[in-house]
Amino acid sequence: MLGTIINTVTILAGGTFGALVRSGIGEKYKKALFDGLGLCCIVLGVNASLPNMAKSEYPVLFILSLAIGGLIGTKLDLAGRVEGDPQRGSGEGASGLVTGCLLYCIGTFSIVGPVLSALSPTQGWAWGESANTFLYTNATLDFVTSAVLAASYGWIMLLAAPVLFCWQGMFYAIGYFCGGGMPEPMRVELSIVGGVLILSSGLSILGIKDCKTVNLLPSLLVPVVFYLIK
Repeated sequence: MLGTIINTVTILAGGTFGALVRSGIGEKYKKALFDGLGLCCIVLGVNASLPNMAKSEYPVLFILSLAIGGLIGTKLDLAGRVEGDPQRGSGEGASGLVTGCLLYCIGTFSIVGPVLSALSPTQGWAWGESANTFLYTNATLDFVTSAVLAASYGWIMLLAAPVLFCWQGMFYAIGYFCGGGMPEPMRVELSIVGGVLILSSGLSILGIKDCKTVNLLPSLLVPVVFYLIK
């Protein structure tokens, strides 16, 4: 769990730094940050989805996942519950938090990294240890990302740290207790769906289209349930 702990701490450190400097950033510079974030989300979302689509065993599964997950999320009104009352300004921060959680949690480093760490539990703090290389790399990227996100959205972004810890902890437990970890096809499908959700967040940040990304979050459960049944 060393890699996950370090990854969590870097998000807290980067988020704290970003939130502290936020008050000194002018509105036009915050707008520039939002535009940059939106573009980055679009690029990262496409990069997560497209390469994995060629590896998918069931190319239509991500379509079914988004359809079923979207219906469930809309029925439960997840977006309305998370965003709260727009008059209190809680919606923007909540959307930023969801975007941050997606950026931190979706991807090979954050999914495969904990599994490799559990399967090869080399002890120690050396940055180059093979067991935690993915997680150390992810921690470096997340430090920068968390600083930028917190500079845009504020202190609420620190709440993404425990989400990441629980997410990676779940995959660490899968690797530790199940030996082989999660099936590669499941990781592929999660990456495709997660990439689409990150792309959706990017469109919302840029003001192009509010896809209610929060309502689509249950889509991530569909590939997991599918492969558990299969």
